[in-house]
Amino acid sequence: MAALPNQLARLELPAGVLLDTTENGPWHEPLLWYGDEPALPGDWSRLRATGRPLGLLPVLIDRGRRDEGPEHWELQPARTSYPGDHEAEDVLSEAWDLCASDELDDSTPWPGLAPAPAASTPATADELAADIAHMIADGARPALVPARRSADIPAAIGWSGPLNHENDVARLCAVLRSWEDRFDIRVVALGFDTMTVSVGRPPTTETEALALAAEHFAFCPDNVDHRPHGLRAYADKHLLGQEVWTFWWH
Repeated sequence: MAALPNQLARLELPAGVLLDTTENGPWHEPLLWYGDEPALPGDWSRLRATGRPLGLLPVLIDRGRRDEGPEHWELQPARTSYPGDHEAEDVLSEAWDLCASDELDDSTPWPGLAPAPAASTPATADELAADIAHMIADGARPALVPARRSADIPAAIGWSGPLNHENDVARLCAVLRSWEDRFDIRVVALGFDTMTVSVGRPPTTETEALALAAEHFAFCPDNVDHRPHGLRAYADKHLLGQEVWTFWWH
């Protein structure tokens, strides 16, 4: 599949960094632009309106407590495959089989993908993402990434945040694509090993939330408390009706 032309170097952008730094040296084109100054109200929407026609999508860059930007993230685009080459259920079921028996002390077979909830928020997925970006900005930098869809943003830059769990982030992006389709998610922010997504169609029943909790565990086992009934507690607290999901790979 042909890639979209990378328009980052051709676009007039505010003061910032056109980053081509990877763990193995400079990349052949910019992986992302991110601003010198923290994101302001409306930046997300403005960047999306400017970038989307050119194949560029917005994301917030969380530089963390050590104030280290993506130059220090050990980006690995050369080791990253294409999200469309993977099936979300295959990725999740394989991770479940590897992690569930050890981490949850549970031999339950992979339960399958959760159904899409019937209800959705009044705002569109992109409007909600803009609102969430404004709410969580707190010093994060605005960024643009060459990507066809929001779910592909981590793969587009070769993000290595989940390296301790999955060494090809494109496989997790296949899951994000599935969540885009079922839950209207958007990738809103990335840090060194953290991700925040907005959720336009969150689960509205305990049954829906519990089914989704299994997917979250396979996607990011560190999110779930490794205690009896951990998945149910996680579903009730972090998924039921929640318009923001956060992930942290320790």
